[in-house]
Amino acid sequence: MRSIAESGRMGWQHASGYNWRALVEADVSWWKRVIGDGLRSQTDGRQATEVAIAAGVLNRMLELGRPEYVGIA
Repeated sequence: MRSIAESGRMGWQHASGYNWRALVEADVSWWKRVIGDGLRSQTDGRQATEVAIAAGVLNRMLELGRPEYVGIA
């Protein structure tokens, strides 16, 4: 509360890393919505493979949906 009073809410968010945590929480929520909230495999090796495949799928989805920006001079 003191930090918010001294530097404002935006200053507190920057100093505490709140924005980064919010982004990570949003990413985890997206992962759970798309992939599911649990691993189906039982062994460590298979779980690692499952996570790698899921990460690849999500990265591909990001690549397909990411806009391309062109500078106009």
